[in-house]
Amino acid sequence: MHVRWFCVALLPLVLSACLFGGDGDRDPRPAQRPSHPPVRERGSGPVTLNLPTSRETQQCFTDLSRADVRYSPLPDRDYGGGCIVTGAVQLLDIGVPVTNLKAITCPAARALTGWVRHAVAPAAAQILKSELVKVETYGTYSCRGIVGRGAAGAAKLSEHAYANAVDISGFVLRDGRRITIERDWKSSDPDTQRFLEAVHKSACRRFKTVLSPEYNAAHYNHLHFDMGKGPFCR
Repeated sequence: MHVRWFCVALLPLVLSACLFGGDGDRDPRPAQRPSHPPVRERGSGPVTLNLPTSRETQQCFTDLSRADVRYSPLPDRDYGGGCIVTGAVQLLDIGVPVTNLKAITCPAARALTGWVRHAVAPAAAQILKSELVKVETYGTYSCRGIVGRGAAGAAKLSEHAYANAVDISGFVLRDGRRITIERDWKSSDPDTQRFLEAVHKSACRRFKTVLSPEYNAAHYNHLHFDMGKGPFCR
């Protein structure tokens, strides 16, 4: 459901900077997670949390609406195992199709939108001489540990467990080219290399943590972006 009517009703807040204006912009911290989540009954499904919407989340909703992003706000939920999603949205249309998006915190959605619109799309046009028509991802929310395997409680939880991250796997261009992190990160084509370097550099200015294949073997096929602790760019 479109939520523009909801955002208009919010108290006006003054933006300190233009979020989507350029690669030097940094996003505010993500919505705070509840420090003492409620105890869940065994065998129950996700529990909807009755939490007040933070001022940061309200402002983020307003920012998305002002940027003509179509989205739906999602209820705050406790999925068990420490996986709690608050201040999240479902992105419906940011101007370029993005695959596999589930729940994503509003600040991460805002950063992703700015990155796609003002970094990836221009880099595709200027460097690769073709229009960006799709961004491919491995998704956003996933209740798992930081290593991406085993039970969520077996290791420190990933930012994906809070819907506060997205993994980018590739890009599709109007001329039919498909550039993937797995195949093209070390491409011998200089333009492809410049393009990936440009979008990686821009992501480091928008997200708190950016991990590429340079970080470790677990990231051989994607770029991990999150709005958790940082800054960290590799």
